[in-house]
Amino acid sequence: MGMKQSLHNLKEKYKGKKMAPAFNAFHTFLYTPNETTHSGSHVRAADDLKRTMNTVIMALVPVLLFGIFNAGYQHFHAIAEAQGTAQAFSWDLFLTWDNFWTGAIKVLPLLIVSYGVGLGVEFLFAVIKGHEVEEGYLVTGMLVPLIVPIDIPLWMLAVAVVFGVVIGKEVFGGTGMNILNPALTIRAFLFFAYPTWMTGDKVWVHGAVERAGTPDAISGETVLGYLAQNKDVGSIYSWMDYFIGNIPGSVGETSAMLILLGGLFLIFSKIGSWRIMLSGVLGTIAMGLIFNGVVDAGWITESSKFYGLMSFSWWQHLLVGGIAFGIVYMATDPVTAAQTNKGKWIYGFLIGFISIMIRVFNPAFPEGVFLAILLMNVFAPTIDHYVVQGNVKKRMKRLKNIAKAPEKKEVNVETV
Repeated sequence: MGMKQSLHNLKEKYKGKKMAPAFNAFHTFLYTPNETTHSGSHVRAADDLKRTMNTVIMALVPVLLFGIFNAGYQHFHAIAEAQGTAQAFSWDLFLTWDNFWTGAIKVLPLLIVSYGVGLGVEFLFAVIKGHEVEEGYLVTGMLVPLIVPIDIPLWMLAVAVVFGVVIGKEVFGGTGMNILNPALTIRAFLFFAYPTWMTGDKVWVHGAVERAGTPDAISGETVLGYLAQNKDVGSIYSWMDYFIGNIPGSVGETSAMLILLGGLFLIFSKIGSWRIMLSGVLGTIAMGLIFNGVVDAGWITESSKFYGLMSFSWWQHLLVGGIAFGIVYMATDPVTAAQTNKGKWIYGFLIGFISIMIRVFNPAFPEGVFLAILLMNVFAPTIDHYVVQGNVKKRMKRLKNIAKAPEKKEVNVETV
């Protein structure tokens, strides 16, 4: 007797009892439910919530694998820089087993804790509420390790996951009812509760925190960190480094190349909204052009603490930090994003626009996309409300105009 049949037997045995939701939850998590409706008219489709979540995970897997290699590469590259033996980037140096295993040793525990703790909370609430487990955490569990620092203590991550799932989702009623993106709620909790582990030049490269203050100290400064200090980042990295992703940062945010491919995959599969992605890019470009124009006009000098980020090329803002990752994988969350077509344009544009504004004007926290998305999550229902109300007013006005129009008299034309 297979596991599926065993779980089915347990479901039937404990049907109506207190632990029934636990077996139902486990069965739903492992298998596609085979229960079907027996009455009424229903639309049948091949896709369901689990299939949708799996599609997003497929789009995230290349980013995850690249992030594992990059975590190991940045560790060894930082050590080589400290010793004066660093070499220029090449794929032969990047795609090595040493890089992979070093990165995997750090990334996989983050993944295990994220899924273990998050799904544990989901199962607990399934038992308490008496319903089947919801598949919404399948994507959240993958996103969380991709947006946190590589060396963050696992207990901190566990506490944040509990907070994010309970406060960010379950208190609102579970999957489909939450107003805030759970993964970003987790990251926001970490940022405000443990700020020293979420910012600075030591948290983004494995080993930098451990070696800090020792003769073997290494740097883990990101591109945005250099720009916030008005350093000439062009002498350190090229735009191709930004695009490929061989730069320090959280596991999933560095490779604009793979994020772009993932975004195209989500658009092709009709899971991600192209309106939100495109408008997010346009908002980023608009704010970047405004800041570049301020610098070109001479309204700000090189002595200003904002000069480095304001003078950074508008198009390169899209390649560094977490803005590309946030726009593609976070802003397009169908639950927390705007639902109307016009609302999606406004929602995405403001995310890109506000992200660059936070990035420039808050050097202590130069990555603003996650805060911008959370802010717009709150305003998404309001945006949709005004879009719908505007449409209603247009229709009412059209009806009034039709009612006021004089009736046309019918003319009978007799054929002679």
